[in-house]
Amino acid sequence: MSAQNDSIEGDDPFLIAKAWLAEAEAVEPNDANAMALATVDADGMPDVRMVLLKDIESYGDGQGAFVFYTNYESAKGQQIAATGKAAFVLHWKSLRRQIRVRGTVTREDGPKADAYYASRALESRIGAWASAQSRPLASRGALMLAVARQGAKWGANPPRPPFWGGFRIDPVQVEFWRDGAFRLHDRFSWVKQTPSLGEGRVASATWQVQRLSP
Repeated sequence: MSAQNDSIEGDDPFLIAKAWLAEAEAVEPNDANAMALATVDADGMPDVRMVLLKDIESYGDGQGAFVFYTNYESAKGQQIAATGKAAFVLHWKSLRRQIRVRGTVTREDGPKADAYYASRALESRIGAWASAQSRPLASRGALMLAVARQGAKWGANPPRPPFWGGFRIDPVQVEFWRDGAFRLHDRFSWVKQTPSLGEGRVASATWQVQRLSP
């Protein structure tokens, strides 16, 4: 790992991201974990929307992932399924900081997804069943009718829908940005290096850190 991260504390990008998010949660009035998620459609047209980052996993040795949850059949879910890639940015105006991430994406479709779904408010769990996310909707009334029907069907303990779960973003690049006077910002790019050991074996990834011009 490069020693060029002379203004970003730490050697693990996931731990740094966790620390920055914790600081943001103390000062941001709403949804400090809101991130702008970018994908591309089948024609290569970019698409972006706000989602909530629900977990920053850190496995040690600079390894980890960023996790969010959604409807797999939504526009973003289908775009991710087609490309296996996504990018996002977390921006905290109050702290004058942001984190940009690009990476490959896999599903979080097991016990962790079940546990997160179960932790949500009952209304949100029923809503996940009722909403055909991203698809045409006749009216607000039609949506509320679907909510009522799904609530009657599942009661107080609905299971996680098979079309709803998590996505885990495994970054290939992370950039930490911190505001500087007169737009002389601090920017540090972390690029994952994964050397091959030959015969199909891959070593643990490391990170090359480089300061970028603002």
